[in-house]
Amino acid sequence: MEQLFLLIVLALGGGSTLASSVKIINQGNEALVERFGSYHKKLQPGLNIVVPVLDRIVFRETIREKVLDIPPQKCITRDNVGIEVDAVVYWRIVDMEKAWYKVENLQSAMVNLVLTQIRAEMGQLELDQTFTARTQINEILLQDLDIATDPWGVKVTRVELRDIIPSKAVQESMELQMAAERRKRASILTSEGDRESAVNSAKGKAEAQVLEAEAQQKATILQAEAQQKTIIMQAQAERQQQILQAQATSEALQIIAKILQTEPHAAEALQFLIAQHYLDMGKQIGSSDSSKVMFMDPRSIPGTIEGMRSMISDGNRE
Repeated sequence: MEQLFLLIVLALGGGSTLASSVKIINQGNEALVERFGSYHKKLQPGLNIVVPVLDRIVFRETIREKVLDIPPQKCITRDNVGIEVDAVVYWRIVDMEKAWYKVENLQSAMVNLVLTQIRAEMGQLELDQTFTARTQINEILLQDLDIATDPWGVKVTRVELRDIIPSKAVQESMELQMAAERRKRASILTSEGDRESAVNSAKGKAEAQVLEAEAQQKATILQAEAQQKTIIMQAQAERQQQILQAQATSEALQIIAKILQTEPHAAEALQFLIAQHYLDMGKQIGSSDSSKVMFMDPRSIPGTIEGMRSMISDGNRE
């Protein structure tokens, strides 16, 4: 019936009617057609045919994602601080019929809905939370707006809060607070630095004292070992000297004994040598720097010599 009516109209109207019945919809767009004031059909991208006079395009819109710029809005936080918040909403139409027939002015309705949701969410947060929980706020707004706009055939894909601006008085208070916080942190860092420096200095002194004590201990041990070695070597040297002297004395006595046995007049010569040695020893004692007095009985010299002679004679008999 529709095609027959279209052919009759085209036959009566000619070329102008044919041109008005052809509608071209660009890619990414859709259009709604009404017939006699009621919804008839939706035109898809490409070439479409409508019936002149009967059909009328009432709504043509893109189904691509669009950006909705939300103007700054005054809000009150839970701790009664006034702030201004603006946002950006990314959305697109997924159902053209709902977007036209369910709401009168879609964009105005979107703006008012977003502002209402922003005021509601900001009223549940304190001022500090609005700066630290921005990501969470964006996610909550996205969920709420997506649910609220579903009856309108709209899909909200992303919500971003751009600026959260407190009042001037609050900004001044925040600046004073931040300045105080910075001074506090600087004082803490300075004190921690001084404490670490003092601790490191004390550790360094303690380690130096320990190293010095260890060095002194090692030096004392080495010195004691050196002294011990020196004493041992001196004792060994004295012992070796005494052994050599004893050996020399023994060899000398053996030589003297052999001579006395073989030479009959050797005893008188030995007596003369002993007497001369005895006199030389007295002379040396007398020429010493220290003051000494040596008492010698001249009569004792012959007796001493005679005693030594008897000893030598007894040795010769043996």
